[in-house]
Amino acid sequence: MKALRWYDSRDVRVEDAPDPRLQDPKDAIVRITATTICGSDLHLYDGFVATLEKGDILGHEFMGEVMEVGAAVKTLKPGDRVVASFPISCGECVYCLKGQFSLCHNSNPEKELQDKFLGNHTAAIYGYSHMFGGIPGGQAEFVRIPYADVGTLKIPSHLPDEKVLFLSDIFPTGYQAALNCDLKGGETVAIWGCGPVGQFAIRSAFLLGAERVFAIDHVPERLEKARAAGAKTLNFDELKVHDTLMELTRGHGPDACIDAVGMEAHEGGFIGMYDKVKQLMRVETDRPFALRQAIMACRKGGVLSIIGAYGGFGDKIPLGAMFNKALNIHECQAHVQAHWRKLLDLIEAGAIDPSFIISHRMPLAEAAEGYRMFLEKRDGCMKIFLKP
Repeated sequence: MKALRWYDSRDVRVEDAPDPRLQDPKDAIVRITATTICGSDLHLYDGFVATLEKGDILGHEFMGEVMEVGAAVKTLKPGDRVVASFPISCGECVYCLKGQFSLCHNSNPEKELQDKFLGNHTAAIYGYSHMFGGIPGGQAEFVRIPYADVGTLKIPSHLPDEKVLFLSDIFPTGYQAALNCDLKGGETVAIWGCGPVGQFAIRSAFLLGAERVFAIDHVPERLEKARAAGAKTLNFDELKVHDTLMELTRGHGPDACIDAVGMEAHEGGFIGMYDKVKQLMRVETDRPFALRQAIMACRKGGVLSIIGAYGGFGDKIPLGAMFNKALNIHECQAHVQAHWRKLLDLIEAGAIDPSFIISHRMPLAEAAEGYRMFLEKRDGCMKIFLKP
């Protein structure tokens, strides 16, 4: 089969790879009909995630047609159309039973790497380094789905791939970001990052009852999509974000702040250069500028929701502000399987059409160029729909 394989920082290639096969009775083999490049894939592309090996197949957002199932698979049959969740979850451990699917205790076959780095292990993730299991990803023609009954959602035939593909990650992730804000109705929410996850966080915040949403970025196309969703946009190149938020909230700050940026936040000036140099020298894994700003802006007793991906260690985190302002901090990889049926219902009801996020369509054969375009945000690139 053809697959997108990683070889080094900014070196990915579409080439031949071994066809997947069933390895466990709970496995399924899926023929990919649609996949995409996630913002967190760019952290791999830039070389900021450890334990990748040359030739690894990337991709954790994908869907397709079931071709083969193991003897223990109960809910799927060949011909079923499914979306796969990016966290691989057993469905039986204490975390899965609580609905905390991204914390699965059993799915990561290389858990010792995470035990050393994180203090304990979490769920495996497709195509996201050997610390997250070394499971081949879905930027390919075929993929093996472990724990297939738990990690797939069957899709009705009348819904096109473009509308449901993002149930694999970014729609549930944006929803999780807003859900973590504990919204009761009438709140003001500020969201750092208007990329794909930020866009779904904006829409999810309104769905969950937010009265005002401030969206912070500097890419014109992203700010325009945020405005189209009803958010008030703040371009951090043109104003001081903290001061502006204080003015707009009568000196209190937003009730909830969402960091939808993660480890490669952009910022000019001395602090931006400081973070970038330390990251390039590998003495700091993350550039947490957006996180710092969200902590400082959040109102006293407010909620900080961190959904942008972080890889390890950041510097100059204002712990004093977090502590003294009594912030409530929620962060996680999204528990996709806990949310995707509800979100599928919203799609079917016409409450949201996730295909708005697609800016480009490409064949899988051009995925390496897609990575470059997405990284450089060329040609208004927001999200690339890849078809094998």
